[in-house]
Amino acid sequence: MNTTEVIATTKKNANKVAARPAVTYSGAQQNELLSALPRDVLESLFPHLELVQLPFGKELFEFGTTMEYVHFPTSAIVSLLYVMEDGATTEIAVVGHEGVVGVSLFEGERAMCSAVVQAAGYGYRMKAQHLREAFSKGGALPALLMRYNTALFAQMAQNAVGGRHSSIEQKLCRWLLDRLDRSPSNALKVTQEMISIMLGVRRESITAAAGKLQDEGLITYRRGNITVLDRSGLEDYAGECYKVAKTEFDRLRVDVARC
Repeated sequence: MNTTEVIATTKKNANKVAARPAVTYSGAQQNELLSALPRDVLESLFPHLELVQLPFGKELFEFGTTMEYVHFPTSAIVSLLYVMEDGATTEIAVVGHEGVVGVSLFEGERAMCSAVVQAAGYGYRMKAQHLREAFSKGGALPALLMRYNTALFAQMAQNAVGGRHSSIEQKLCRWLLDRLDRSPSNALKVTQEMISIMLGVRRESITAAAGKLQDEGLITYRRGNITVLDRSGLEDYAGECYKVAKTEFDRLRVDVARC
């Protein structure tokens, strides 16, 4: 490589670095877990954090693959999915600004599910190796991540129980409420086909359930847009199918506030 090529390559790399969005304290705080960290701990992660756009449908990792990155969503919503050999898909959990996706505490650890962006937005990512190094130092970060994993497990467990014992209407209410908890408004852009895939039920069943909720004045549905009119009514309808996991996440937020 001659001198001219070396200079050109150096300039190209410098432009790449300059184009990378700066990580700010206020920006990182848009994720509740990052916001809960003591300022010095959070700022120690800045060299490893990168603000990234998370478009709809982006697969963050696939079942059985090594998780290279950890993502802390800010405005994006990510679905954790279990995919059967025949291609059938069921959502086992959902993660938004309250959580983290892809925590891998052991080198070479492989994903037990797939993670796909369901609502476009932004988030911060860092290499899994850097998170493991920060985790090994102890302190607030590992305590917070372990507490979050407890809340996430409660959501997965409740989804499994609800999938067996809840009605289609209850499942739909829970699904909508899970997204409302992670969205800035009471309006959601989603198709009935997507809901049927996530819940693992027939589309016709979702159409009937959505129509029933609309007739009862809980939601309005039109051309891929669902607006929640009565949140408390949805919560009552969902019952235990939603409240158990919500209680665990409320406890997490109390713990977060104490950090």
